[in-house]
Amino acid sequence: MTTAIDGGCLCGDIRYTVSTDALEVASCHCRQCQQSCGAPVLTWVNFPREAFEYTVGSPAVFASSAKAVREHCGRCGTQLVFRSLENTDTIDVTANSLDQPERFPPEYHIWFDERVSWMRYDDGLPRYAGDAPDD
Repeated sequence: MTTAIDGGCLCGDIRYTVSTDALEVASCHCRQCQQSCGAPVLTWVNFPREAFEYTVGSPAVFASSAKAVREHCGRCGTQLVFRSLENTDTIDVTANSLDQPERFPPEYHIWFDERVSWMRYDDGLPRYAGDAPDD
């Protein structure tokens, strides 16, 4: 039986729950993720979209491209979700907005060619120049 996975923003205005296990976990190095979170890498946990729901509050939505929107707390700015407008079956949740992010270690790196040069990675995980090979 799957245990609910909960998370939310820094200030507590937004909470969410996911009612199923993660599909995959990837650390993204693309420039958009870097700029949106203010860090060199952003780890995403991928879930079936129908298993995700906001339980407290409503996020602000930003169309970061013609293909996707990013959802964040309008008060504290915590980035919460990436929703592809093309793949509507899944949703990506920021790992560190989860209450227990340590449960979701990354499985691979994506957009690794866009990484910042001063970060070093010795985790031995697969690295992909662009998106994951199955996408």
